[in-house]
Amino acid sequence: MPGEGTKSDMERIGLFSEMEYITVGDKYVSHHDRPFNEAASKNKQMLPGGSKEMSDLQAGYFEPRFVRIFEGEGYANLNQMRRKHMMQEAKKNLGKAFLPTNGDKKSCGVGSYYGTIGGPVPFFSAQAKPRDKYEAPGKNLYTSPGKKGTGYGYANVTIGKQFTHSADVYDAPKLNYKKESEEHHRLLKGGPFKLNLYPREYFDTNPYFSEKSLPPIKKAEKKEVLPSPFKPSSPGKKAGGMKAGTFDPYPSHSTDPYLAKSEKPSKAAKVFHPPGGPKSRPIESIMTLNVKRALNMKNYKTTSIPSF
Repeated sequence: MPGEGTKSDMERIGLFSEMEYITVGDKYVSHHDRPFNEAASKNKQMLPGGSKEMSDLQAGYFEPRFVRIFEGEGYANLNQMRRKHMMQEAKKNLGKAFLPTNGDKKSCGVGSYYGTIGGPVPFFSAQAKPRDKYEAPGKNLYTSPGKKGTGYGYANVTIGKQFTHSADVYDAPKLNYKKESEEHHRLLKGGPFKLNLYPREYFDTNPYFSEKSLPPIKKAEKKEVLPSPFKPSSPGKKAGGMKAGTFDPYPSHSTDPYLAKSEKPSKAAKVFHPPGGPKSRPIESIMTLNVKRALNMKNYKTTSIPSF
């Protein structure tokens, strides 16, 4: 728009004048060197009298003299005041205080009706009722007197007749067995049949029996006992750099004959050199690779190492 180029910045903003800069030209002071409360160190300050401690002196109180709460009051007897209050409350009663005729009655045993309202019940009385006189019935009819005895060792006490005595041989079972055995042996023909192939635990009675003759008994060789142990004539000699402890003296020096240096092989007869094989290099294990893949610098705090 025409005319905008002629206006100043302050006119375009709408301010009457530019804001002043208060700290222009001031010396820089670090915030560490500035006081916490600068106004506390300037002009006069309020000086209180300090804290007062509790004591028997008047200086420990706000008032210049001790002031009583009640002044000129009379002595009051609490017991007398309590009695007056009770007498005033008693005047409000229309009649005398209610008193029961008797106290509670306590029972004097199980089944006692003492102290109850209704009294004893005749139905539950323990007194015997009147009954007719007992007349005993007549005796039973006796046909014959009872037999004495239990039946064991007593004769003629059972219902049936007594058994007659029959004689019995003392060794009847033994004699009968003897007769049957003799009759059995009389009917046998020849002796008992014996089989040579009767099964046994082993082929022979003695499992260690052998038809071969035993080898001759070996006589134990007696070792000759030496009368005394062998002792060397002198202890072993230690090698001291002069071959003193050897069996043979130090060998004489033999000069080696001088040999001419071998010539290099000609180019025609080339020497075979095998090619170099594959060289080894460090290889990481599968477990290390899996750990590096599962655990890195971003998740090493939250990830647990897997178990392989």
